[in-house]
Amino acid sequence: MGRPTPSSLRSRAGLLGQDKPVTRLLFRFIFWPTVERRMSDFKDNRKAIVFALMAAVLFGISTPLAKTLTPELSPVLLAGLLYLGSGLGLGLYSIFRRWNKRPRSQEAALSRKDFPWLVMVVFFGGLAGPVLLMWGLARTPASSAALLLNLEGVLTALLAWFVFKENFDARIAIGMALIAAGGVCLSWLGRPEIVVPWGSLAVAGACLAWAIDNNFTRKLSASDPVQVAMIKGLSAGSVNTVLALILGTRFPGISALLGAGLVGFVGYGVSLVLFILALRHVGTARTGAYFSTAPFIGAAVSIVLLEDRITLGFLIAAGLMSAGVWLHLTERHEHEHRHEAMEHEHLHTHDEHHRHAHRPNDPPGEPHSHWHRHEPLVHTHPHYPDIHHRHTH
Repeated sequence: MGRPTPSSLRSRAGLLGQDKPVTRLLFRFIFWPTVERRMSDFKDNRKAIVFALMAAVLFGISTPLAKTLTPELSPVLLAGLLYLGSGLGLGLYSIFRRWNKRPRSQEAALSRKDFPWLVMVVFFGGLAGPVLLMWGLARTPASSAALLLNLEGVLTALLAWFVFKENFDARIAIGMALIAAGGVCLSWLGRPEIVVPWGSLAVAGACLAWAIDNNFTRKLSASDPVQVAMIKGLSAGSVNTVLALILGTRFPGISALLGAGLVGFVGYGVSLVLFILALRHVGTARTGAYFSTAPFIGAAVSIVLLEDRITLGFLIAAGLMSAGVWLHLTERHEHEHRHEAMEHEHLHTHDEHHRHAHRPNDPPGEPHSHWHRHEPLVHTHPHYPDIHHRHTH
């Protein structure tokens, strides 16, 4: 099935609200022209927004599904099995992909220069984050922990903006604040409990570890996202599973093992692959903002599957997060900028940024991946802070 064109989407839009002229008029003349105009400005970047939101959907769905497994699995063992499911599933996919021999779709493999970043990604995201979270949850009231977990998106953006110098403006900052406020409303129980702060500090430390992980993963986003996510899943899964066994946890039945593995593959593995693709094209802070909608998606799924009740906080969160995502979706950042000379390898097509010469051994067809050089270039066009737009402002 081909990708829908703007004209086909517009024709489908006309089907919305056929019996409601006001709805149809609003969609056709207010909502759709804005989306179409914004999305036409960005090529791969618009796909990245979809990737980021899909990553949030898959991870959000995995939360209530994993919750159904908690009666049979300890938290540490569950974390290990989820990561192992992610790594093993992506490993099988990698074998199939290599066996299927699809050279035009091959991503750039990780190289030696990526190794330090990969080690830090596995340490902060797969080891430090889960361990701090599990230790903190055991010492922190559920209401406080739920609120503290919203720090991940905020810390991710702050590190991206002020440490890694990713560009942002007031519109993006307000959008991030609205999404974070929606997360607070979603997790607010109306009765925060005051306790000795060690547990809370551990949960906040877990959020910081994952924020560091997100920004370091950005350094690997030009490489094969399946390979990155597979290595992270296998490494983190093995360590957390061994840790659970050392703590005396017993393995559950085969059904719980398979369930955890499947949830991990989709909610952690495929979700992380999509997250990395989004990092490649729209940067860390924006990807983190879209991904911060995952708790809302998880709450919505819980309402449908687990019959949780709809709360006022859920409705307020829906409004705030929708407004924040809308501010990001309708962003337009355009100015004259300079690309410095650089060399790297990643999957690409020969667009305006890729006018390089080819060597005899470079793969034919597009898209393809090979080592290439970017010559200095000065031009003007709408852009995001992707792997080619890290200039100063």
